[in-house]
Formats: sequence, C-alpha cells, structure tokens
Amino acid sequence: MAANSTSVRPFGMKDKIGYMFGDFGNDFTFILSSSFMLKFYTDVMGIGAGVVGLLMMAARFVDAVTDVTMGQIVDRSKPTKDGKFRPWIKRMCGPVAIASFLIYQSEFAGMSYGFKVFWMVVTYILWGSIFYTSINIPYGSMASAISSDPTDRAQLSTWRTVGSTLASLVIGVGTPLVAYETVQGNTVLSGSRMTIIAGVFSICAIICYLLCFNLVRERVEVPANTEKLDVVKMLKSIFTNRALLGIIAAAILLLLAMLGMQGMSAYVFPNYYGSAAAQSAASFAGSIAMLVICAPFATKLSAKFGKKELATVSCLFGAAVYVVCLILRPSNPYVYVAFYTLAFIGLGFFNTIIWAMITDVIDDAEIKNGIREDGTIYSVYSFARKLGQAFSSGLVGGILGMIGYTPETAFDPAVTSKIFDMSCIIPAVGLFAVALALLFIYPLSKNKVEANVAELARRRGEG
Repeated sequence: MAANSTSVRPFGMKDKIGYMFGDFGNDFTFILSSSFMLKFYTDVMGIGAGVVGLLMMAARFVDAVTDVTMGQIVDRSKPTKDGKFRPWIKRMCGPVAIASFLIYQSEFAGMSYGFKVFWMVVTYILWGSIFYTSINIPYGSMASAISSDPTDRAQLSTWRTVGSTLASLVIGVGTPLVAYETVQGNTVLSGSRMTIIAGVFSICAIICYLLCFNLVRERVEVPANTEKLDVVKMLKSIFTNRALLGIIAAAILLLLAMLGMQGMSAYVFPNYYGSAAAQSAASFAGSIAMLVICAPFATKLSAKFGKKELATVSCLFGAAVYVVCLILRPSNPYVYVAFYTLAFIGLGFFNTIIWAMITDVIDDAEIKNGIREDGTIYSVYSFARKLGQAFSSGLVGGILGMIGYTPETAFDPAVTSKIFDMSCIIPAVGLFAVALALLFIYPLSKNKVEANVAELARRRGEG
C-alpha cells in the first residue's frame, strides 16, 4: 500500500537525484577511509600496517552486533510524517561526519604509540561501527519504500552508483593532488593536509545527506515488524537463504577486489611509479568509465541478459585484464592506468546493479517467509560489505608488512616491485572469485527474478 498516496508526488527525477546524494554523502567518508586511512596511519602516524589492518578486521566483530541491531531497530520502527527511513538520515548525518574527521588528526603524530593506537581504535569504531551503520542501514533499506516498481528500483540502484562514482571522482582525483608533497625527491603524504581534507569532506557529506533527506520521498508503506524477536529463527532464516548468502559472498569478494585496487593505488603509484598524478588520473579514468559506460548501459544490459549473468561475465573480464597487466609489467604509469580503467569497467557493471540485486534478494525472502524484512536483510548485507572493506584493508596491510614495507623501505626497489605484483594479484583473484560465487551460489537468474516479481504482484493484487 502506498503511504500518503494522495499527498506524495509521483516517483521522478528528484527521488533519483536525492538517492544519488545519499551515497555521495556515504562515500565522502567511506572511500576516504578505504583509500587513505591505512596510508595516513602508516606514513603520518607511524603505526605498523599490520596493526591498522588488524583494527579494521577486528572492528567487524563489533559490526556483527551493531549492523543487525540497527536493522532490527529500523524494521520495528513506526513510520513518521517524514517516513520510516528518511528521519535517520537527518538525525545521524552530523555524528558520522564528525567521527570521520576525528580519525585524521595529524597533530597527534608526536604522541606516544599507545595513544595513537587508542585514538585510531576509538574514532574508527565510532565512525564505522556506530554512526555510519546508523545512517547507512536506513538509507539502503529506503529504496523499497521509495517505489514498489522494479524498474524504479533499478534506476535508484544506478543513481546510487552514480553518487558513489562522483564521490570517488572527487576523493580519488582531488585528494592525491592536494595531499601529497615532495620531500627530498620522494612523494609523501602530508598529515596536516589530510586533516584539512577530512574536514572539508565531512562538511560535504552533511550537505549531501541533507539534500537526500529533502529530495527523496517514501511512497510504500512498510509497517513496523511487531513479531517478537526470535534470534534463533532470524539466524536460521539468514543462513538458509541461498540468495542472501550468494550476494554476501559476492559482495565481500567484490570489495576485496575494488578496495584492494584503491588501497594498493596509494602505494603502487607514488612508490613504484613515483607519480601521484598518475594515481589521480587512474581515479579520474575509473570514475569517468563508471559514469559514461557502466551507469548508462548496466540497466539495459541487465534487463536483456539478467543481473547475475551480466555481473559474472564482467567480473571475469576484469580479472583477465589484471592477469595481462601482471605479465606485461608496464613501465609507464599511464599504461598501468589504462589497465586499471579496463578492470574497473569489469567490476563497475556489477557494482552498478548490486543494489537492485539486494532488492531481488529481499523479494525472494518475502516470497519464502511471508514477511518483508528490508532492514534486517540489508543490515546483514551491509555487514558483509564492511567485512569486504576490512578484509581488503587487512589484506593490504598484512601483505605490506610481509613484503617489508615501512616508511624507511617505502622506496626500496625490492619492496616496490612486490607492491606492483600485489596491486595486480589482489584484484585479479578477487574478481575471479566473485564470478565463481555468482555462478555457483547465487540462484537469482533473470528468469527467477521475473517469476518472483510476478508472484509478489499477484499476492498484492497488482497483477
């Protein structure tokens, strides 16, 4: 049933642009963390890469509780005059932005090692496990309430990816140009500049969140879940949902590949190639490819061939690109940028349609269980994405430690050569594993999704 159907405007461009700004706001802090936090704490704060990576993985145990708890809170909350999900965006935009800014306080670089680790742990947990969760779960769940039409939801997924890509463009292109400086002939990260950048991005995040709140409208009534919480039943439902398990596996592996690419770019470009400008160019080219190729064609291609089918083939293509790059070992940084961009197109198609695939999973669960649990299912998926973020950061940090990377060996040819190898191997393995997960675990083919949509329409008297 549509909520306030007589007073809420029809679904349109304002909703798509507003939803885009929501992920734009999310990624002003998320991409900054995934791309530069490890670099900031190793090079500026002097903390070992393994320690930072361990924190990012350990924090996910906290998320296992906070994500699902927030999902339950959202599912059990009653709609207000602003809707069921929108109010959370307005409530939590300030705290998440402030917590992100506090992570990058370079003035503490001279403090004791123990204090710096303590500061990193507290601010990272506040940002990622508490405040980011409390805004991202309602935001992601809100797509089901904006419209019940599958085409509208696919468009929201595309526009959400556009928002993420624009944030990646601003952060990935702009940050390397500003944050790095040349010291004794080496390209190094400036701590004071990173603090300023983090503050500016936090302000931008708040602005984007408020634009999302004001432009988006909820039209579909999602009543509060009044059933008594049965943790055993909930866990059984989650772990027997093959579609959810499949998309979780694929999401973790996708982020391992994508964030591994972004995380290693902070080392392969300035340390192996000696070019922060090439790092900026890679982010720019990848973002433009997403906007010009992936976003316009993903919905059309997935409608023709199926979301699962498109994602599987495109990820295999991305993996193959990095295998060729590893074999050729280009000496020119801009040839590497070209390989980076082609691989980014491969993962970009899946990253563009994955949000619509989550809605397919929610529909599939409703058909099987008879209950609409947007918040709970999305929270489990959100937790999986954080696992992917943590694993990529932990993997990158652990590998850097294993190959002997420290501020003192950062430009040692033996170390930088291994950095190049890992910059190709991590995404190649990740993307190939994504394709396998989609092919053998995720069951929602094009025919199955269409059958589910028709069945839900029948149950709701829409068809």
